[in-house]
Amino acid sequence: MNFVEELKWRGMIHDMMPGTEEQLQKEMTSAYVGIDPTADSLHIGHLVSVMMLKHLQVSGHRPIVLLGGATGMIGDPSMKNAERNLLDEETLAHNQECLKKQIGRFLDFENDAPNKAVMVNNYDWMKDFSFLGFIRDVGKHITVNYMMAKDSVKKRLSGDSKTGLSFTEFTYQLVQGYDFLHLYRDKNCKLQMGGSDQWGNITTGTELIRRVSGGEAFALTCPLITKADGGKFGKTEKGNIWLDPNYTSPYQFYQFWLNCSDEDSERYIKIFTLFSKQEVENLVEEHKKQPHMRLLQKALAKDITIRVHSEDDYKMAVEASEILFGKGTTETLQNLPEKVLLDVFEGVPMFEIPLAEVQAGINVVDFLGGDAQILSSKGEARRALKEGSISINKNKVNDQFEVDASSLLNEKYILAQKGKKNFYLIKTV
Repeated sequence: MNFVEELKWRGMIHDMMPGTEEQLQKEMTSAYVGIDPTADSLHIGHLVSVMMLKHLQVSGHRPIVLLGGATGMIGDPSMKNAERNLLDEETLAHNQECLKKQIGRFLDFENDAPNKAVMVNNYDWMKDFSFLGFIRDVGKHITVNYMMAKDSVKKRLSGDSKTGLSFTEFTYQLVQGYDFLHLYRDKNCKLQMGGSDQWGNITTGTELIRRVSGGEAFALTCPLITKADGGKFGKTEKGNIWLDPNYTSPYQFYQFWLNCSDEDSERYIKIFTLFSKQEVENLVEEHKKQPHMRLLQKALAKDITIRVHSEDDYKMAVEASEILFGKGTTETLQNLPEKVLLDVFEGVPMFEIPLAEVQAGINVVDFLGGDAQILSSKGEARRALKEGSISINKNKVNDQFEVDASSLLNEKYILAQKGKKNFYLIKTV
C-alpha cells in the first residue's frame, strides 16, 4: 500500500515536504508522532495522528510514538492563547502508562517484524541535559530570526495575545527539533508527522538535522479536523470525548459518532476507520439512498467503538441507545452499569424516595401518585394503569403491581415510563 496515496484519498494530508513520498517508496521508513502526556487519557482529537501511524504501519513502515515527558513539562504554544500548567514528574509518569495502553489498541508493538511499533519518551534523553549543554550543543544551530518567523511564535507575540510568550514556550520548538535529531540518530527516523499546527515545530527539526548532521529528513502534516458547522471537533458541552471509559462512557462515545452530521460522517469514516476506498464509496452510496437509516453514522460508530473499547461495550451501547426508542428490554436495563444508566437517562425527571419504603413494598398506585410524585394524583395513576400505559423497568404493570427491593436497578434506581416517551428515574436515598 502506498502510504501517501492512502492518506490523500482519506483527506489526511495538509502539508508535505518535497521528497517525502519518494523517501517512503524507496525503503521502509521510520516516522514518529509526538503526544504530550498532559492527561491520563487520549481524546478523539489525538486519534488523527494515531491513525496516521496506523496507516503507516499497515503500509509496511515503522511507527514511533514519542511521549513528551520532557516537552509536556514545557507546553507547546502552537494554537494556544495562554501558557499551559506545567506537570510534575509523578503525574507525567502516570499519564504515560495510561496512554501506552490506549495506543496499544491501534498499533502493533508486539510482533517481531522490522516495522514493529516503538514507543519512546523524550524525558529519557532530555533529563540529563544541562541548560548550558543544550544552548551550546543545540541552540547555536538555530537562529532567533528563524524561530521568530514561525507562525506559532508570531501569533503569541502579536497584539492578539494578552499573555505574550514565555522563554519556556519559546524554546519548545528547539526541544521538539532536538527530539527529531535524536530519533534520526538513534532510530534512523526520517519523517515526523502531526497536525497542521505542528508544521513550524516539525520543520525546525528537519532544519536542525540538516545543519547538525548534514542529513535529510521530512515532514508531513494532516488538517486539523473541524465540524462542518465550524465547531471544534470532539468537543461537546461537557468537554472532550475521551478514550478512557471513566471520563467518557462507551455509550457516550458511541452516541458522539452516531450523532454526527451526514457531511461530517462522510469525512470521519475515511479518517478514523480502516475501511477501504471501495467500502467507503459503497457505504456513502447506500447512505444517500436511505439517509434516515444513518448507515454511515452506524458503521463509523460501530467500528471506532469496538476498536477503542470492545465488542461487548459496543453491543451494550447499542442496547442502551434502543431503550429510549422502545426496543430495550428489562434484562438490558438490569445489566446497565450505573454510569451508563445515568448517561442514557440524562435530563429525564428524577425523583427521590426513601430506600426503606421500597424495601417494605409500595403498591404502584401509591408509588406513582403519592410517594414518588411522578403523576399528579393517585387517580391519574389509576387511569394510566387502566389504560396500560405504565411500565416499571420496561415491564407493563397493572394496579396490583408492588414496587419493592426486586424492582431496584443497581440496587438504587427504578425506571418508570408513561406511554412511549415519558420517562422518570426514581432514586432511593
